[in-house]
Amino acid sequence: MNTVGHLINGEVVLESKRTQDVFNPATGQVARQVALASSQTVEHAIATAEAAFPAWRDTPPIKRARIMFRFKELLEQNADAICKLIGEEHGKISHDAAGELQRGIENVEYACGIAELLKGEHSKNVGPNIDAWSEFQPLGVVAGITPFNFPVMVPLWMIPVAIAAGNCFILKPSERDPSSTLFIAQLLQEAGLPKGVLNVVNGDKEAVDILLRDTRIQAVSFVGSTPVAEYIYATATATAHGKRCQALGGAKNHAIVMPDADIDNAVNQLLGAAFGSSGERCMALSVAVAVGDAAADALIGKMKEAMKNLKVGAYTDSKNDFGPVITRQHQQKVVGYINSAEQQGATVVVDGREPNVAGYEEGFFVGGTLIDRVTPDMQSYKEEIFGPVLQVVRVNSMQEAMALIDKHEYGNGTCIFTRDGEAARYFSDNIKVGMVGINVPLPVPVAYHSFGGWKRSLFGDLHAYGPDGVRFYTRRKTVTQRWPSSGVREGVEFSMPTMK
Repeated sequence: MNTVGHLINGEVVLESKRTQDVFNPATGQVARQVALASSQTVEHAIATAEAAFPAWRDTPPIKRARIMFRFKELLEQNADAICKLIGEEHGKISHDAAGELQRGIENVEYACGIAELLKGEHSKNVGPNIDAWSEFQPLGVVAGITPFNFPVMVPLWMIPVAIAAGNCFILKPSERDPSSTLFIAQLLQEAGLPKGVLNVVNGDKEAVDILLRDTRIQAVSFVGSTPVAEYIYATATATAHGKRCQALGGAKNHAIVMPDADIDNAVNQLLGAAFGSSGERCMALSVAVAVGDAAADALIGKMKEAMKNLKVGAYTDSKNDFGPVITRQHQQKVVGYINSAEQQGATVVVDGREPNVAGYEEGFFVGGTLIDRVTPDMQSYKEEIFGPVLQVVRVNSMQEAMALIDKHEYGNGTCIFTRDGEAARYFSDNIKVGMVGINVPLPVPVAYHSFGGWKRSLFGDLHAYGPDGVRFYTRRKTVTQRWPSSGVREGVEFSMPTMK
């Protein structure tokens, strides 16, 4: 069976002492295997990156940018192959995979401007014949640990800016769907990236722990669940390891549906935001908070009717709306949340626990599910389901809805559906969530802004990609310089220097 290896020093390395099955979620069958890196392999990758760093650091930013331009072209030329690999191992429908890839490419486009992004500040004559300036220098060897739900997009949140800024990168992708990630790394080599600047190690906790503890790694970026994000952040930033770390965790994203909302538009937006990518998005809208019973009843009625047309199936049919979840275990977990909501008194309006997907009976499918009369004390409300499940909570006022959102432990994304500009502005000004949409259900920032939530959705001071990404992967150096006039000898100064 085909085995997915590692990419070290520009070459694919097959280490087969330990392997793990990689499934096609639509069929439930093993598609291939992935090699799990030993400690020796991870350490070899780090040493390779460390050796490549001095020459890459000294490469002019414009030359690094030209590699990013070529990389963008290769990603576009190989889009069909990349989307096919995403579909085979993640189950994402082709149109959704294409959207993921495009969002990743936009981050490559941003990195193409690295020469401008690294420009510091300059001040002439801050004192007599004294100039001062700041510059942004790379950290060294940095690492990224990425999740299964976006095997191409999330690595492209990290890699382009990090290496364009002059760092060398170690990527540990998800072992559940590694092929598309390895493929884009090989495309970057084809674009002209020097060997050793980017290395990919597939693995599990053993590989992760080495990256967190090895003192040659200067920074770690992580995207995944909150319990793991907490572990990553605490381990990497511990005094003994002292790394920079940004760790993006889980989410429970709410959409407030106001009485004045365009319900038809809200329903269309909620369908995609709740069920797209089988709900396996950290920005998925999993809770609709309806203000007033009239709005709730209208929303439920129209959602129920619209969900009759949802098409669930394999990635090979672009007419399908969404595909399976990632594993059998996750399928059972999502069904368990639906069961618990029903047992705790909620009403399952549309039941996706036993979808009929002809020809794919062994696939890991969960159909679109709509649950009404959910309350904040229910397990399904408190925890991140990460599946195609939309829950409806009924409240009496906008203030009650906002209090509900603010009280939740997660603060990743949220939105409001309304025609009232005053309400929208109050909501965006005061809600305690990191990414906010106004009639926009998936307020994922564009590549030249930055992505990140609040509360237990983000650990660290800087958000991902965009301007914060540049700051995360660089450190500021400030230089103060003076060239005394010829023949001038300065006297001794014991007081604090001031500009006279």
